[in-house]
Amino acid sequence: MTDALLETAIANWQPRFVANGVDASDYVHIAARLERWEDWCASWCEAGAEHEALGVAARAAGSGRSAGEHLARAAVYFHFAKFLFVHDLEQARAAHGRAVAALADASPHLTPPATRLEIPFEGSRLVALLRTPDPTTPQPTVVLIPGLDSAKEEFREVERSFLERGLATVSLEGPGQGEVEWDLPIRPDWEVVGEVALGYLRRRPEVDPARIGVWGVSLGAYYAARIAAADLGVRATVALSGPYDFAAAWESLNPLTRRAFVVRSHSADEAEAARRAAELTLAGRASSITGPLLVVQGRRDRLFSWREGERLVAEAAGPAELLVLDEGNHGCANVTYRHRPYAADWLARYLGAEPRPTPTPGAAHA
Repeated sequence: MTDALLETAIANWQPRFVANGVDASDYVHIAARLERWEDWCASWCEAGAEHEALGVAARAAGSGRSAGEHLARAAVYFHFAKFLFVHDLEQARAAHGRAVAALADASPHLTPPATRLEIPFEGSRLVALLRTPDPTTPQPTVVLIPGLDSAKEEFREVERSFLERGLATVSLEGPGQGEVEWDLPIRPDWEVVGEVALGYLRRRPEVDPARIGVWGVSLGAYYAARIAAADLGVRATVALSGPYDFAAAWESLNPLTRRAFVVRSHSADEAEAARRAAELTLAGRASSITGPLLVVQGRRDRLFSWREGERLVAEAAGPAELLVLDEGNHGCANVTYRHRPYAADWLARYLGAEPRPTPTPGAAHA
């Protein structure tokens, strides 16, 4: 393998892909046959189409649950086809459209099902998926915020951790993310985004307006911290592998991530993007975080040093906890068993979630 961009992808992404729904054997098979980064998007779309076909067949046979599983997995594959494939936006946008469509097809068959939300925002809209363990009453709710290259299509396994603990989930895409990235650029002031999104959610009958928490990963952890620093009534916040100061990491970013920031910040070039990156900082704001805060960092994170999380916890004014995982990579995707259950329990405790009954052995799963 001589393609530097492809080498970057293969060397770093397998744990994340598998942790978020890609079959491990599929990853090995697809990666082994790739020779050029230019073939990445098409290869993952081809694999996604296979799972999509399984979902369509299952749905035609009346097997709704299987249809949901297959189609949700197809959405993940289409998402990973485009997530950093920004040098060919025509291919990326087509793959993204297939990801959105596959997840829309999966949504009514998921357990629990997902409801698509479109939230008006500055002449465009924010997009989210709402899932609730009990649609009959308002539930404690966690807003899940993606990072620079993630999106709602990647969050089924994250959602599961919270849903199983009696929390509703809202996987939210804002400026620079998922469906919204084509219209609105990355922006630093996510308290503005949060105010609109939370205001909308508090009017939903599925959401308990007094029990809302926020969870964010990577750049989404920065966004979560900005929301926590504002007076928006968030009960508790989890920040996973986020930057304190994005500019500090700019020069060390791999070329795929840096190029994705250029595109999703709607910058003309890297120089403009670097200036925009410098605006993403928690300096002067972390001290306004008064609610409970859990910061999770990996000591082997190649994007953002664990010291970024240490600084955030040190400056937060409220109860703050730092969980540093010695083997953790970016997003701690290689050790999800060490932080996903912990964070889900942590938020369930602060949001006052009712534990869901454990199924009786041999009984049918809901």
